Amino acid sequence: MARLVMKFGGTSVASVERIKNVACHVKREVDAGHEVAVVVSAMSGKTNELVGYVTDAAKLYDPREYDVVVASGEQVTSGLLALVLNDMGIAARSWQGWQVPLYADDAHGSARIENVDGSGIIAGFAAREVAVVSGFQGVHKATGRITTLGRGGSDTSAVAIAAGIKADRCDIYTDVDGIYTTDPRMVPKAQRMDKVSFEEMLELASMGAKVLQVRSVEIAMVHKVPTYVRSSFDDPMNPNTGTLICDEETIVEQQVITGIAYSKDDTEITLRQVADKPGVAAGVFMPLADANINVDMIVQNISEDGRTTDITFTVPAAEYDRAVDILTKLKDEIGYRALQGAKDVAKVSAIGIGMRSHAGVAARAFKALSEKGINIRAITTSEIKFSVLIDAAYTELAVRTLHSLYGLDKA
Repeated sequence: MARLVMKFGGTSVASVERIKNVACHVKREVDAGHEVAVVVSAMSGKTNELVGYVTDAAKLYDPREYDVVVASGEQVTSGLLALVLNDMGIAARSWQGWQVPLYADDAHGSARIENVDGSGIIAGFAAREVAVVSGFQGVHKATGRITTLGRGGSDTSAVAIAAGIKADRCDIYTDVDGIYTTDPRMVPKAQRMDKVSFEEMLELASMGAKVLQVRSVEIAMVHKVPTYVRSSFDDPMNPNTGTLICDEETIVEQQVITGIAYSKDDTEITLRQVADKPGVAAGVFMPLADANINVDMIVQNISEDGRTTDITFTVPAAEYDRAVDILTKLKDEIGYRALQGAKDVAKVSAIGIGMRSHAGVAARAFKALSEKGINIRAITTSEIKFSVLIDAAYTELAVRTLHSLYGLDKA
């Protein structure tokens, strides 16, 4: 007997018929003798509808009341699934985030989980009761107010609850049957991976892979929660195993490169002829940090006379206008000649633990991309990843080129 958390996303619970299919997946695990907690998202499209209601009601809305409204989508799903399970003869009850309780901070709309008290859910297991938990939501301990965890927050809820109840594993059910070496819609030869390490998955998620929310992977890694990504569209009685996200030590044979990720959500900003003197970089990046604008890739080119430098960096597309506005207002203080920007860029990344023990991995990529006529605008590297910034028009060609270069077409 094992203790499981099963999480089902919006497409998996998009209708009552789909919720009944989810109940069949839950029944399979209950019949196998497992203790089961289920975490559910709102029905597909429901959260956007609720956000629309909020913005229609008030242009400058109170974020605390925003959370009350948007958290209701998951409440509907948890209640419906509990009803279906009970109708099937499986004892079940719904839990809201505040009932668990799942404690989070008071950053309404993007709260971070602080602690999960799983004692109530565990007590229900003793009575062979399935816990159906509303994902995406928690409660601030001091105020008692509902807080929501941001987009993809149900993934984070599921892994945090798995850690809180000391589950043997967490199964994330979605509309794909696992983690692929790259986006199969872009590269038909992409392969589903049997296993991927926490570190690799964290990089894949942060570099553009949309399967899992980054914070959910962070929690799984910290608490060492084995996490599967599986498809809710499989036959409930004969599902595929999906992809296991686990400790590096669990993976016997590691490839040099595990996967290729891409993101078109980045923009490029270049400051021309900045005075080359101590404190200039801080003068550029501290105001952006104070405005909570995340800067990723940074390239600095010093002029031949050593007096000026060009600084190029990337920011999320959603923050581009704010970043430009901040830097424009600080032009005299920073002392640059011109600001140039580009929105038609893409970031392509190669991720793999094997990079630690192999030399020249990135160099091979740079050569292959140049042979395809793809110009690299910026580069950033880490121990298990490198990323290149290129013109967005070449995204698919770059992804396909790197996928083939590292042998992932036949992984």
